[in-house]
Amino acid sequence: MTDGALRVLDGMHIKAVDLSLPKPDDVFSGAQLLDIADSRASDSLFGLPLPELIRASALLRIITSDVDTFRSSEFTKDKASRIFKDYIAAIADELKGDPLVVSILDGNTLRLLLEDEDDFAMLAEDIFTDLDAEDKGKISKSEIRNALVQMGAEMGVPPFSEFPQLNDILRKHGADGEEQLGQAQFAQLLQAVLQDLAEELSQKNVIFIRNIKIINGSKLRQLLTNEKELSSIAEKLVQEKQNSKSGSGNKEILRSFLERNAKELGLPLSEADEAVVLLYDDIFADVGKEKHEESDKDELVRLLKEILQKFAERLESSPVFQDFAV
Repeated sequence: MTDGALRVLDGMHIKAVDLSLPKPDDVFSGAQLLDIADSRASDSLFGLPLPELIRASALLRIITSDVDTFRSSEFTKDKASRIFKDYIAAIADELKGDPLVVSILDGNTLRLLLEDEDDFAMLAEDIFTDLDAEDKGKISKSEIRNALVQMGAEMGVPPFSEFPQLNDILRKHGADGEEQLGQAQFAQLLQAVLQDLAEELSQKNVIFIRNIKIINGSKLRQLLTNEKELSSIAEKLVQEKQNSKSGSGNKEILRSFLERNAKELGLPLSEADEAVVLLYDDIFADVGKEKHEESDKDELVRLLKEILQKFAERLESSPVFQDFAV
């Protein structure tokens, strides 16, 4: 699945890795197995190292001892092969539930932008206006750096930390000086810098993990199978209603609770996201229409299950991408 410069790594690539162990060795230590598996998993993910949380969670699925003991233990080749395959499968499962979102920047987005003269002229004008904070009609050449940061990966520009060659491109065009530029001069300089950047990226792609989470309902589906956890949530909801002085109904209390605990429950955040607010509105408008003779707790459990099930179904068919850094 791709979205502009974004690609979702959901474990499918991991499942295609070579599951054979090196032939010369008859005995493998746990540390060797992890090194081989991590290397092959990384190769299948465009060379990106696996996030430590993914690795740790996958490892805990397959070992019964502590990590240090496992790493120092030795296994026959048959046993090692089973552990190796189980670990790779566990990594794939972890990525299925918590996919990585990466940017693959190859210069194509920039080339398309530069080919459309009108779109580029409008973009350059907007950026110039933003950077001309004092409305002087002039900005220094060095502001090109801020222009690139402002464009960001969404427009095909990698972060300086991921692509230090950007500094060389700026120096080549004298874009680190304080010479004042008008709007037309700024647009010409930006165009030249972006052309060189697009060429550099075509020769050496930049791939990096984005701080974006995909809410696809997988965590909700796990929660729905855990009666103990659902009951615990219902207890908290009942307590909130008892402590509430607003006289709110069950649906209002439940919605407030879900929005406040969205991240932990596997729901999208509604803060500053109008589309997600509309999703909440739609789902809550469609539940609890029938009347039930139930206690508060029973009704809350029923509503909770009904609403979470609807969220899980909707998010599975239409996942939500959100930056959870906020």
